[in-house]
Amino acid sequence: MSQILGLKFRDYGQIYYFSSGPYVVKPGDHVLVKTDQGLGMAQVADIPGAPPQELPPEDIKPIYRLANEEDLEAARENEALAREAHRYCRECIRHRELDMKLVDVEVFHDRGKIVFYFTAPGRIDFRELVKDLVKNYHTRIELRQIGVRHETQMLGAIGNCGQICCCRRFMRKFAPVTIKMAKEQNLFLNPTKISGMCGRLLCCLNFEQGNYDAFQRKCPKIGKRLDTSLGAVKILRTNLFRETVSVLTENGEEKELTLAEWQEISSGAPSASTAEAGSGQRAMAEDYLAFPATGDMSPPAPEQAAKN
Repeated sequence: MSQILGLKFRDYGQIYYFSSGPYVVKPGDHVLVKTDQGLGMAQVADIPGAPPQELPPEDIKPIYRLANEEDLEAARENEALAREAHRYCRECIRHRELDMKLVDVEVFHDRGKIVFYFTAPGRIDFRELVKDLVKNYHTRIELRQIGVRHETQMLGAIGNCGQICCCRRFMRKFAPVTIKMAKEQNLFLNPTKISGMCGRLLCCLNFEQGNYDAFQRKCPKIGKRLDTSLGAVKILRTNLFRETVSVLTENGEEKELTLAEWQEISSGAPSASTAEAGSGQRAMAEDYLAFPATGDMSPPAPEQAAKN
């Protein structure tokens, strides 16, 4: 029975889905597949029960065959060729004084194409460099410019947390990360603290944003003034880890309330002091209405108010 296979061509590469066809495959096996660029070797990273919903069934192609010992030996030779091509390309870049940084080299399984990945601050005229590489390797050459995030993913690095960068370990696609996420997570906007080894905002800000969004939906907006059973309060801050809301009362007192306590005071009836203040205001309004319409707008004397 045919299985759906999740294959990756490189350790840090994206996972592509193929069908096992008539072959029996297990995770960790190497297989050969036909791609638009030629014959390639991939490793089975996962065997899911079903392909992703966004992937049409007609796009799932069967693998070519299982890799044998000759294929594995050819893969080792290609790795050695990639290291040699990396050294040669760096010498050519230095000789031609090109403003570019070579990151990695990929040799296709059938050596029908060699891809050189590089970073650069702008556009680079590398036509002469391509001629040097074609002359030396006699195959198709592609120079592909990548961003700093992909550079860190290819090279690998140790993050601020002390672990290997997420992009190297398990991330396959990069999601957008904004400074708004750092603000909503109450982080100090220090570039050295909220940036990764690539110099861009930390990818883990995006990982945690869902929890912050769910917590903020339960909390009032920071800076807003609201009427509660404690009187009018101003929202100062919220704390996800303690699940609390800090407020400033009319008396200038700061209080930290749990979400349950906040729900109770925000939806409860006014307190006794608030009710007495409201009844006193209503009585004063009635005294003003009962007083004759003269030029004197001062409140009535206590004994006259009693008669009215």
